[in-house]
Amino acid sequence: MKIVLTSDSVCDLPKELLIKNNITVIPFGITLGDELKFDGIDITPKLIFEYVKENKILPKTNAINEYDYTEFFKKMLENADAVIHMCISSEISSTYNNAVNASKNFDNVYVIDTLNLTTGIGLLLLYASELIQKGEDVKTIVEKVNARRSAVQTSFVIEKLDYLHKGGRCSSLQLLGANLLKIRPSIILSNGKMGMHKKYRGKMEDVVKSYVKDTFAEFSTPDLKYCFLTYSTATPEMIEAAYKVIKENANFENIIEATAGATVTSHCGQNTIGIIYFNDGNAAIMDDNKKDKLMIKQEKKQLKINVKEMKAETKAQINKRRSKKQD
Repeated sequence: MKIVLTSDSVCDLPKELLIKNNITVIPFGITLGDELKFDGIDITPKLIFEYVKENKILPKTNAINEYDYTEFFKKMLENADAVIHMCISSEISSTYNNAVNASKNFDNVYVIDTLNLTTGIGLLLLYASELIQKGEDVKTIVEKVNARRSAVQTSFVIEKLDYLHKGGRCSSLQLLGANLLKIRPSIILSNGKMGMHKKYRGKMEDVVKSYVKDTFAEFSTPDLKYCFLTYSTATPEMIEAAYKVIKENANFENIIEATAGATVTSHCGQNTIGIIYFNDGNAAIMDDNKKDKLMIKQEKKQLKINVKEMKAETKAQINKRRSKKQD
């Protein structure tokens, strides 16, 4: 039985891995003003950054509709007995529901809500590819992938809140405080939803080091087969810092660099970087004593940052009231 793997373009897998694992993607649409472009085909993160800089607004990302999915699945089944399709989290996009509705036109299309995005989806695709190569049947593959979704550790650290602010995900006061104090928040995916996790300050290469250390302390039982280092853009210093801390803490067989596509970039902006891996390995990479020390140290840092942020926001509110009174 020939089983084909497919996904939407948000999986952000490098082209060579898509080819090697026979994975086909269907692109998200992205609207820049009056122009409709397609992720991974005729739009790049660079174009996104230029558009936002010039227009001061974010582009609009378009969920893949039911008709396009139906045509896509029909084409995939011309050379396959079954299709397993992995979607961006249903908590983030309506794409999953559209794919499910389209799959009802066929008896052999299986749609998985990955509860993830970017290379978190990519990890699950690589796992499914391994299961196909082992000769597992389609229903068993779907069950095993669904069972492993919660083990994916997906998080990022963001240099600036500008894109989150433009997208309505943080207030003007939060943006002001973050810019004044050079706060770099980390975002984590939990139960399919994105949320603020921790806050860092300082140069991005130093922030990256702290973020990676903290991630390994909190999620300390990685499966050592794959670790993705995924970014929208990143300086050589940021990438070097990430590699250094990854290698100091875990002996991964494969550390894979991946560039976030235009869909993900539209929401996070430049210099966003993260590590993604399965956190269901056989043994912890840190002993409890080291882990506890790192967690306590980080909690103290978080407390200091929160206090400074509150002071900055309070000061901004007072200045705003004064300005209104003077007007």
